[in-house]
Amino acid sequence: MKTNYDYQKAFSRNLGWLTELEQSKLKTYSVSIAGMGGVGGQYAEVLARLGICKFKLADFDTFEIQNFNRQNGSGVSTLDKPKIQVIKELILDINPEAEIEVFENGIDELNLDAFLFGSSLYLDGLDFFVLDIREKIFAKCREKLITAITVAPVGMGAALLVFKPESMSFAEYFCFDQAKNKEEKAVLFLIGLSPSLIQSKYLIDKTKSNFKEEKVPSLSVGPYLCAGVMGATVLKVLLKRGKIQSAPWSSHFDSYFNKYNKTYLFFGNRNPFQRIKFLIVKNILGIK
Repeated sequence: MKTNYDYQKAFSRNLGWLTELEQSKLKTYSVSIAGMGGVGGQYAEVLARLGICKFKLADFDTFEIQNFNRQNGSGVSTLDKPKIQVIKELILDINPEAEIEVFENGIDELNLDAFLFGSSLYLDGLDFFVLDIREKIFAKCREKLITAITVAPVGMGAALLVFKPESMSFAEYFCFDQAKNKEEKAVLFLIGLSPSLIQSKYLIDKTKSNFKEEKVPSLSVGPYLCAGVMGATVLKVLLKRGKIQSAPWSSHFDSYFNKYNKTYLFFGNRNPFQRIKFLIVKNILGIK
């Protein structure tokens, strides 16, 4: 289909918040995003609308009706369609000149190097319970000197963690080696993402959270907040604008309470207060 597409015109309204030089620089960066579901699809769209032109996307799943409440690209017209193809088409609809490499079978240890090759950033869009390969991706990013960012949709908020090659590592921060099973590992992930656990104060039915069955409640509010936080963080990292506080610093904005928490979690989840939270959350969720 012929188009009168023009990159400068398409992103001209970004100027003022960005300089022309910064906007042109964004065309040169490649970003890897694993997971096109809860938050990954939103990340891809926000970055495409910022003018990022090079993407590496990974996902093996298809859209289901239970995705309708929160996932970008999900709807009646995309039921049973591969998420990665829907998001790819969305990006190309915004920027037909975008270069997109897709990993339609997801990420594993065999294709991890190819997925990160040439990338300036890694954005974590994996499902909450996908923890083993997530840990390997963050370790590989550190090895390749790639900054890795996760913004978690917790309740009606967004929790940000940035892992730079020189910062505390993902493994050091979350301390998954302390877990005896996958449920405990998920608890460690939760309390590391959100040390304040502020969202627990308005969770009205705790029975809907079942870590053994890998199910937790979700709303559209969190993922869309995450996309904005991720977009701003990506700009700051790529354009070297402003200070980025990396792990063990974390930040969490909760829109329900209109409250912002910033935490320096020394020793990561080995922090004594985190050990107490770990036991409390395990008890609430009935994890043995």
